[in-house]
Amino acid sequence: MLRHPARSAVSGAITLAFSGILYKASHVSPETGAFFRCAYALPALWIFVRVEERMIGPRPWHLRKWAWLAGAFFAADLLLWHHAIEAVGAGLATVLGNTQVVFVGLLAWTLFGERPSNRTLMAIPIAMAGVVLISGVLEDGAYGDNPGLGVVLGLLTGVAYSGFLLSLRYGAGERQRVAGPLFDATLASAVLILPWGLATGDLDFTPGPEAQAWLIGLALSSQVVGWLLITVSLPRLPAVVTSVLLTLQPVATVVLAAILIGESPSPLQLLGAATILSGLLIATVGRRASVPDAVPERA
Repeated sequence: MLRHPARSAVSGAITLAFSGILYKASHVSPETGAFFRCAYALPALWIFVRVEERMIGPRPWHLRKWAWLAGAFFAADLLLWHHAIEAVGAGLATVLGNTQVVFVGLLAWTLFGERPSNRTLMAIPIAMAGVVLISGVLEDGAYGDNPGLGVVLGLLTGVAYSGFLLSLRYGAGERQRVAGPLFDATLASAVLILPWGLATGDLDFTPGPEAQAWLIGLALSSQVVGWLLITVSLPRLPAVVTSVLLTLQPVATVVLAAILIGESPSPLQLLGAATILSGLLIATVGRRASVPDAVPERA
């Protein structure tokens, strides 16, 4: 995997592209999908943690606190993203969630004084123009049960995901751990989704066998394999390759959602998705992305 980081990164991006589709195929509530994505991933991630700790030692507790904070953001990210999928479809919701590429720079500037590049600032109005097109306010009959709500939830997904990435970056420590912080964040997400799901009454602990199979596939593919491939390989790639891979996953999701589950965004919404992706490329080309800033959405 480390000898061919580009192949690993492409494989990870394509794996993550199926996240929204697998969730839709399970036909469960957003809370149920989010909880089981995390819960079913924990045993496999624990095995990777044991291997990682044998190689570089156990995780200090101060780093684990950052990973748990990341898990709180990730819980919000999953819940918002799944509700966005219900409102505007898996493909467009994934594109909207990838606005984290812009938001993470702005949050790092606000919280840590890390000024974003001029390219990132230039990308903001471009990405926002795409958001308007996806929202359906400029046309009748836009795709989605509620595209306007889907846009709001998708943007909030990007904000939550930005908090997740920033927290996970500090939880990785100087030795750039991968499996340990991801395990802690995933565990925290499952723990925090649980009371929310119980309070809303939308968490189903006993989905049917077919739904369980889809959710296991979602957990093992996206939360385990996809994440590990991406976070290990992207720091070893040239910046321009990283930039392209940032947009590969949402593009693949739009295409796969159209082929596999029949999603059909309007021409204006597709133009909006392309506009957002153009903004993401502008924001990232020429920047050497770090783990986990370079991790694509999806979620």
